[in-house]
Amino acid sequence: MTKRIAVLTSGGDAPGMNAAIRAVVRCGIANGFKTYGVRSGYKGLISGTIDELTTRDVGGIIQRGGTILGSARCPEFMTEPGRKLAIRNLNQFGIDALVVIGGNGSQTGNYELSKMGFNTVGIASTIDNDLIGSDLTIGVDTALNIALEAIDRLKVTASSHHRAFILEVMGRNCGYLALMAGLAGGAEAITVPEVPTDPEAIAQEMISAYEHGKAHALIIAAEGAEYNAQKLTEYFETHKERLGFSVRSTILGHVQRGGSPGAFDRILASRLGDGAIQAIAREQYGVLVGQIRSELAFTPLEEVVGKTKGIDPETLRLANLLD
Repeated sequence: MTKRIAVLTSGGDAPGMNAAIRAVVRCGIANGFKTYGVRSGYKGLISGTIDELTTRDVGGIIQRGGTILGSARCPEFMTEPGRKLAIRNLNQFGIDALVVIGGNGSQTGNYELSKMGFNTVGIASTIDNDLIGSDLTIGVDTALNIALEAIDRLKVTASSHHRAFILEVMGRNCGYLALMAGLAGGAEAITVPEVPTDPEAIAQEMISAYEHGKAHALIIAAEGAEYNAQKLTEYFETHKERLGFSVRSTILGHVQRGGSPGAFDRILASRLGDGAIQAIAREQYGVLVGQIRSELAFTPLEEVVGKTKGIDPETLRLANLLD
């Protein structure tokens, strides 16, 4: 009997999700599976919005940002009756296994379905890069390059007007994007949730940059840091007489999620999508598919959910050394 699998995307969209959908469908069909797509994430499981996907249905999507399957909040899925309804709908379609593409919250829902006895596999996809089980998650590299482009542009206008810019990047409670963007962009200071922030130390960095004749100063702030863009701006406003630079802040926000995925994310998504099919083929369920040291990794969901991956202390040391 032909195995039937379904795939859904959940949580915040990440560049490369469509590449992962494409890989799941095409690799699944190559393995003799019938493949289905669930619309609007877990909400689609509740409503039974499930359609068969063919090779042609996922043609021409590898370069597209967002997710063709969509994503939506679903409070009902957070309840046991809601999850039972989701499983009933999957059973009515004859689905043997479900692939969930998403981040922490999405994989928590995935784990709940797994604990209830349904066959599930996760694919690590979030621009926050906070998931245990993958060195890099789908969308991170593209989001980082979007942030870096913004940094390079801000430096041009900052130098023209002799200003300091605070750029806030996404990442929720993980400082990976801020740390890497600050390192690659040559920031004077970086704030991350994992490390306490001394705003006076940052002020001194700006003063030092001004006194050494720099035409601009740049601070990268993580949205979840103790001192994000708003709080840093408020602090500097009360100390502006001694800073030298005038200060402006920019919140990059959801711009980081949009746009076409870069080559790295397209390749990573394709590998992880194929990895999910490999896991299903050997009936290895309840795992998150990621990539560790350039090799596919299959981490039990119970080791993933409810935890976040911290930033690398050595990378933080290097960023502080080079600022």
